[in-house]
Amino acid sequence: MRVSEALKDVPRITNETVAEHREEVLGSARKFIYPLQHSKHRVVRTSIFLLIAVLVAFFVYCSVALYRFQSTSGFIYGVTRVVPFPVAKAGPSWVSYESYLFELRRNIHYYQTQQSVDFSSKEGKSQLKSLKEQAYNQVIQDAYVKQLATKNNVSVSNQTVNNQIALVRAQNRLGSSERVFKEVLSEFWGWNETDFKRELKQQLLQQAVVARLDTATKARATAALQQLKTGADFAKLAGEVSDDTATKANGGQYPIAITPDNADLAPTITAELFKLQPGQISDIVNPGYTLEILKAISGDKKSVSAAHIQFNLNDIKVYTDPLKKANEPRAFINIEYK
Repeated sequence: MRVSEALKDVPRITNETVAEHREEVLGSARKFIYPLQHSKHRVVRTSIFLLIAVLVAFFVYCSVALYRFQSTSGFIYGVTRVVPFPVAKAGPSWVSYESYLFELRRNIHYYQTQQSVDFSSKEGKSQLKSLKEQAYNQVIQDAYVKQLATKNNVSVSNQTVNNQIALVRAQNRLGSSERVFKEVLSEFWGWNETDFKRELKQQLLQQAVVARLDTATKARATAALQQLKTGADFAKLAGEVSDDTATKANGGQYPIAITPDNADLAPTITAELFKLQPGQISDIVNPGYTLEILKAISGDKKSVSAAHIQFNLNDIKVYTDPLKKANEPRAFINIEYK
């Protein structure tokens, strides 16, 4: 009797009561799930907002450091290598701040480490201003050179750069070893080998553009070579047409014998001279800023007596100045430019 009385208030378990109980449990759980989901969404929104705020603050800081204070620190330079901040616009070309700092920082490094210049002094500040002008003018000119190169289908391959380095190394002009070469780059310019190749490639491109565009000088050299091939006297012709005022009066002859490691001549000229037999004349040689016709007079593997006929190529500004005049560069930093 007592058992039946105790059980009479217990609900009967049916499919309907189980479903009701399950919904009751789930309903209680939702009270905790919904706030949790809401908090999760809030965390995501907050994180995105903070990320955007940090990025904005970062770009504002970098912009102020670059355009107002013109910082040259390693950190800022590293930023410009990733983010393409512009320093100017040269015609249709944007000039990167990174290229400007690349030129400026190596000169700052040289004067600080090799000349002990204090750029916080009055004289140092004046010199720093000159270095900034120099770096700016260089990257602007480089931009116009690249435009000319593109227009005239001129390019310099990495292999050409490597060949030039190999030639100079063969003549012992880059230090006695790879280690010494890297130490000199680091000590004098704060560069590594990649930086050196970058600078060399730009120089070779400039030379290649001039060689392509200066057709008048090439025509002069070609005409002289043709006269030599038909029997003209080398010394007499050198006195008539050579642009080297120091040697033309002496038939173009170099005043001293040339050795393989002679640093007074371009490496291309030295290499070509040691390929010639005594009395032999070269084709037209382009060492960079001139066109040369060479003659070996006498010598052996250790030294060569030689003569040359030199034709000076135009300065690159002959070709970049008209572009600059037609499309004046617009600077984004405040320097007195020349």
